[in-house]
Amino acid sequence: MAPRAFGLNCTLTPSPKSSSTQKMLDQVLGAIAAHGFETSHQRLVDLEIRPGVAADEGEGDDWPAVREKILDARILVLATPIWMGQPSSITKRVFERLNAFLGEIDDDGRYPTFGRVAVTAVVGNEDGAHHVIAQSHQALADVGFTIPAGSHPYWVGEAMGEVDYIDLDETPDKVAQTIRTVAANAAHLARLLDHSPYPPAGG
Repeated sequence: MAPRAFGLNCTLTPSPKSSSTQKMLDQVLGAIAAHGFETSHQRLVDLEIRPGVAADEGEGDDWPAVREKILDARILVLATPIWMGQPSSITKRVFERLNAFLGEIDDDGRYPTFGRVAVTAVVGNEDGAHHVIAQSHQALADVGFTIPAGSHPYWVGEAMGEVDYIDLDETPDKVAQTIRTVAANAAHLARLLDHSPYPPAGG
Protein backbone atom coordinates (compact mmCIF):
# COMPACT_ATOMS: atom_id res chain seq x y z
CA MET A 1 0.00 0.00 0.00
CA ALA A 2 1.30 3.44 -0.91
CA PRO A 3 2.05 5.86 1.94
CA ARG A 4 -0.47 8.62 2.44
CA ALA A 5 -0.38 12.40 2.61
CA PHE A 6 -3.35 14.29 4.07
CA GLY A 7 -4.08 17.98 3.59
CA LEU A 8 -6.00 20.36 5.85
CA ASN A 9 -7.46 23.39 4.09
CA CYS A 10 -7.92 26.04 6.78
CA THR A 11 -9.63 28.59 4.55
CA LEU A 12 -12.59 30.53 5.92
CA THR A 13 -14.41 30.01 2.59
CA PRO A 14 -16.92 27.14 2.62
CA SER A 15 -17.42 24.73 -0.26
CA PRO A 16 -18.22 24.91 -3.12
CA LYS A 17 -16.74 28.41 -3.40
CA SER A 18 -13.29 28.67 -4.92
CA SER A 19 -10.36 28.94 -2.55
CA SER A 20 -6.82 30.19 -3.11
CA THR A 21 -5.77 28.06 -0.16
CA GLN A 22 -7.22 25.02 -1.91
CA LYS A 23 -5.29 25.82 -5.08
CA MET A 24 -2.02 25.94 -3.13
CA LEU A 25 -2.92 22.77 -1.21
CA ASP A 26 -3.76 20.92 -4.44
CA GLN A 27 -0.39 21.90 -5.90
CA VAL A 28 1.55 20.71 -2.84
CA LEU A 29 -0.37 17.43 -2.63
CA GLY A 30 0.09 16.91 -6.37
CA ALA A 31 3.84 17.33 -6.00
CA ILE A 32 3.89 14.85 -3.10
CA ALA A 33 1.80 12.39 -5.12
CA ALA A 34 4.52 12.43 -7.77
CA HIS A 35 6.73 10.70 -5.18
CA GLY A 36 4.38 7.75 -4.84
CA PHE A 37 2.03 8.97 -2.11
CA GLU A 38 -1.74 8.67 -2.06
CA THR A 39 -3.31 12.01 -1.20
CA SER A 40 -6.57 13.34 0.19
CA HIS A 41 -7.69 16.55 1.86
CA GLN A 42 -10.42 18.15 3.93
CA ARG A 43 -11.79 21.69 3.98
CA LEU A 44 -12.35 22.15 7.70
CA VAL A 45 -14.78 25.06 7.48
CA ASP A 46 -17.30 22.55 6.10
CA LEU A 47 -17.14 20.54 9.33
CA GLU A 48 -18.03 21.03 12.98
CA ILE A 49 -14.62 21.31 14.65
CA ARG A 50 -15.46 22.17 18.22
CA PRO A 51 -13.27 24.33 20.44
CA GLY A 52 -11.20 22.50 23.02
CA VAL A 53 -7.97 20.60 23.52
CA ALA A 54 -9.32 17.04 23.77
CA ALA A 55 -9.15 14.36 21.09
CA ASP A 56 -12.96 14.20 21.12
CA GLU A 57 -15.21 17.03 22.32
CA GLY A 58 -18.37 14.96 22.29
CA GLU A 59 -21.41 14.36 20.13
CA GLY A 60 -21.37 16.29 16.88
CA ASP A 61 -17.64 16.93 16.92
CA ASP A 62 -16.09 16.11 13.53
CA TRP A 63 -12.50 16.35 14.74
CA PRO A 64 -12.06 12.65 15.70
CA ALA A 65 -12.53 11.59 12.06
CA VAL A 66 -10.04 14.25 10.90
CA ARG A 67 -7.57 13.19 13.59
CA GLU A 68 -7.82 9.58 12.36
CA LYS A 69 -6.88 10.69 8.85
CA ILE A 70 -3.94 12.68 10.22
CA LEU A 71 -2.64 9.63 12.05
CA ASP A 72 -3.23 7.42 9.02
CA ALA A 73 -0.94 9.64 6.91
CA ARG A 74 2.84 9.91 6.85
CA ILE A 75 2.70 13.55 5.70
CA LEU A 76 0.38 16.29 6.92
CA VAL A 77 0.02 19.39 4.75
CA LEU A 78 -1.50 22.34 6.58
CA ALA A 79 -2.62 25.12 4.24
CA THR A 80 -3.80 28.44 5.63
CA PRO A 81 -4.62 31.94 4.46
CA ILE A 82 -3.26 35.02 6.23
CA TRP A 83 -5.75 37.22 8.08
CA MET A 84 -4.48 40.32 9.90
CA GLY A 85 -0.96 38.92 9.75
CA GLN A 86 -2.06 35.69 11.45
CA PRO A 87 -3.01 32.15 10.42
CA SER A 88 -6.75 31.73 10.11
CA SER A 89 -8.89 31.07 13.18
CA ILE A 90 -9.51 27.57 11.84
CA THR A 91 -5.75 26.95 11.74
CA LYS A 92 -5.47 28.02 15.36
CA ARG A 93 -8.27 25.66 16.27
CA VAL A 94 -6.33 22.85 14.58
CA PHE A 95 -3.35 23.67 16.78
CA GLU A 96 -5.57 23.57 19.87
CA ARG A 97 -7.06 20.22 18.96
CA LEU A 98 -3.63 18.75 18.11
CA ASN A 99 -2.62 19.62 21.68
CA ALA A 100 -4.32 16.41 22.81
CA PHE A 101 -1.30 14.46 21.54
CA LEU A 102 0.73 15.88 24.42
CA GLY A 103 -1.42 13.84 26.80
CA GLU A 104 -0.71 10.66 24.87
CA ILE A 105 3.08 10.50 25.16
CA ASP A 106 4.07 6.95 26.07
CA ASP A 107 6.42 5.80 28.82
CA ASP A 108 9.34 5.94 26.36
CA GLY A 109 8.71 9.62 25.60
CA ARG A 110 7.29 9.01 22.15
CA TYR A 111 4.34 10.96 20.78
CA PRO A 112 1.62 9.37 18.59
CA THR A 113 2.79 11.76 15.85
CA PHE A 114 6.46 10.74 15.89
CA GLY A 115 7.56 9.61 12.45
CA ARG A 116 5.08 11.89 10.70
CA VAL A 117 6.14 14.86 8.61
CA ALA A 118 4.37 18.23 8.39
CA VAL A 119 4.42 20.85 5.64
CA THR A 120 2.91 24.34 5.82
CA ALA A 121 1.59 26.30 2.83
CA VAL A 122 0.36 29.90 3.01
CA VAL A 123 -1.48 32.35 0.76
CA GLY A 124 -2.65 35.91 1.32
CA ASN A 125 -2.91 39.51 0.22
CA GLU A 126 -0.94 40.96 3.10
CA ASP A 127 2.41 40.62 4.78
CA GLY A 128 3.07 37.92 7.34
CA ALA A 129 3.80 34.67 5.49
CA HIS A 130 7.04 34.02 7.38
CA HIS A 131 5.34 34.78 10.69
CA VAL A 132 2.48 32.39 9.91
CA ILE A 133 4.87 29.62 8.84
CA ALA A 134 6.93 30.14 12.01
CA GLN A 135 3.83 29.85 14.19
CA SER A 136 2.71 26.75 12.36
CA HIS A 137 6.06 25.01 12.50
CA GLN A 138 6.47 25.62 16.21
CA ALA A 139 3.00 24.28 16.95
CA LEU A 140 3.42 21.22 14.72
CA ALA A 141 6.88 20.42 16.08
CA ASP A 142 5.63 20.84 19.66
CA VAL A 143 3.06 18.09 19.15
CA GLY A 144 5.53 15.70 17.54
CA PHE A 145 5.64 16.32 13.80
CA THR A 146 8.96 16.58 11.96
CA ILE A 147 9.49 19.53 9.61
CA PRO A 148 11.43 18.92 6.37
CA ALA A 149 14.35 21.14 5.40
CA GLY A 150 14.00 24.19 3.20
CA SER A 151 11.52 26.99 2.69
CA HIS A 152 7.85 26.09 2.70
CA PRO A 153 5.61 27.43 -0.07
CA TYR A 154 3.78 30.71 0.19
CA TRP A 155 2.37 33.40 -2.06
CA VAL A 156 1.61 36.93 -0.91
CA GLY A 157 -0.09 39.31 -3.32
CA GLU A 158 -0.09 43.09 -3.34
CA ALA A 159 -1.19 44.46 0.02
CA MET A 160 -4.95 45.06 0.00
CA GLY A 161 -4.94 44.10 -3.68
CA GLU A 162 -7.74 42.42 -5.60
CA VAL A 163 -5.68 39.63 -7.20
CA ASP A 164 -5.75 36.34 -5.27
CA TYR A 165 -3.58 33.31 -5.79
CA ILE A 166 -6.44 31.52 -7.51
CA ASP A 167 -6.60 34.33 -10.08
CA LEU A 168 -3.06 33.73 -11.35
CA ASP A 169 -2.85 32.17 -14.81
CA GLU A 170 0.56 30.69 -14.00
CA THR A 171 2.24 29.75 -10.76
CA PRO A 172 5.31 31.94 -10.16
CA ASP A 173 8.54 30.04 -10.80
CA LYS A 174 9.85 30.49 -7.26
CA VAL A 175 6.61 29.20 -5.75
CA ALA A 176 6.58 26.19 -8.08
CA GLN A 177 10.22 25.44 -7.27
CA THR A 178 9.57 25.67 -3.53
CA ILE A 179 6.59 23.32 -3.85
CA ARG A 180 8.69 20.75 -5.71
CA THR A 181 11.52 20.99 -3.19
CA VAL A 182 9.40 20.70 -0.07
CA ALA A 183 7.45 17.81 -1.60
CA ALA A 184 10.65 15.92 -2.41
CA ASN A 185 12.11 16.58 1.05
CA ALA A 186 8.87 15.65 2.83
CA ALA A 187 8.56 12.38 0.92
CA HIS A 188 12.23 11.54 1.54
CA LEU A 189 12.00 12.35 5.25
CA ALA A 190 8.77 10.39 5.71
CA ARG A 191 10.37 7.28 4.19
CA LEU A 192 13.50 7.70 6.33
CA LEU A 193 11.44 7.95 9.51
CA ASP A 194 9.31 5.00 8.49
CA HIS A 195 12.45 2.90 7.97
CA SER A 196 14.25 4.22 11.04
CA PRO A 197 11.80 5.47 13.73
CA TYR A 198 12.74 7.77 16.56
CA PRO A 199 14.21 5.77 19.47
CA PRO A 200 12.72 5.57 22.96
CA ALA A 201 13.96 8.33 25.25
CA GLY A 202 15.08 5.87 27.90
CA GLY A 203 15.89 7.13 31.35
